[in-house]
Amino acid sequence: MRETETLAEARRQMEICNACRYCEGYCAVFPAMAMRRAFSEGDLAHLANLCHGCKGCYHACQYAPPHPFGVNIPATFATLRQESYAEYAWPRAMGRLFERNGSVVVGVTVLAVTLVLLLTMALQDPAVLYTAQTGTGAFFRVIPYWLMVGMAGLSFGWGLFAMGMGAWRYWRGTAPGAGLPPASLGAVTEAAGDILTLRHLGGGGHGCNDLDDRFGMTKRWLHHAMFYGFLLCFAATTVGAIYHHLFGWKSPHAFLSLPVQLGTWGGVGLMIGTGGLIWLKTVTDPGPVAKRLLGGEYAMLALLFLIAATGLLLLALRHTGAMGVMLALHLGFVLAFFVLLPYSKMVHGAYRGLALLRHAREKRAGRA
Repeated sequence: MRETETLAEARRQMEICNACRYCEGYCAVFPAMAMRRAFSEGDLAHLANLCHGCKGCYHACQYAPPHPFGVNIPATFATLRQESYAEYAWPRAMGRLFERNGSVVVGVTVLAVTLVLLLTMALQDPAVLYTAQTGTGAFFRVIPYWLMVGMAGLSFGWGLFAMGMGAWRYWRGTAPGAGLPPASLGAVTEAAGDILTLRHLGGGGHGCNDLDDRFGMTKRWLHHAMFYGFLLCFAATTVGAIYHHLFGWKSPHAFLSLPVQLGTWGGVGLMIGTGGLIWLKTVTDPGPVAKRLLGGEYAMLALLFLIAATGLLLLALRHTGAMGVMLALHLGFVLAFFVLLPYSKMVHGAYRGLALLRHAREKRAGRA
């Protein structure tokens, strides 16, 4: 990573923390910090992505503002994470999208929804959008199957490829292989467990400090609802594709069918998680928050909420004249999400997963 003001400030704060070490048991960051005597750009990017923003260190720190040292690890690392997303984005020029991420998310969403609506009306009789469609293949009478699969497949494929390239650049840029053994099954298993349980959103075991210096698990449970709700929605789409291509069972499916049940409960979880996290951001202690990043975070949470909400409304209204418009809106929101995948906070899942894997390897190498 290139040297920036945020990197210099993160290095200054880490040197203070490394001398103090009062917060050693709070999360994975401080044991990883303690193994280092100096902090390279790659080390700081690694530590910033290892941080889960539980804010426990801020409330425990004797050097936090208004102390002259002004140590504020959560806000500093949040800003540095955003800079690492921009630094390692692929193609590199697309990293500029992180500078005004809230506006970018809103703009791309509006364009995607408009595109889907215009293409639907251009290829079909516009009256189809407002006429009840029932029976097998009803969705495809509104939006042709080739168009639906083509737009979703191309955008999702691009999003995965670009995010994968960014993750590979991050992995190389943070120099994970220097003096470390190959990733063992134990290290991979530990990192996977940390990801699936969101263990480090528990701080030192008591939870996060989102409202004030009181500990709580609200943020962790909301992240669980969002994370597993998203996975259930993805599973619903996957099962639906298997039904369509292997068995010839075309949507819309019965309410008690597997894809509909997976999508329903996934949508409910996604709405609870994203809506709850939006609320939590409005009431959280502003001290350890990087305020200039909030616009992009609110926008992406709102987009995920709208994907889930329109998906559930589509299920409820699929036998009415509102189905066509709701299907176009839902597909537009999904298309926007796929396009934005590698250029929004969604990349934190890949980067943080790699940071957790590196941390597990370092522990096994005896560095932590």
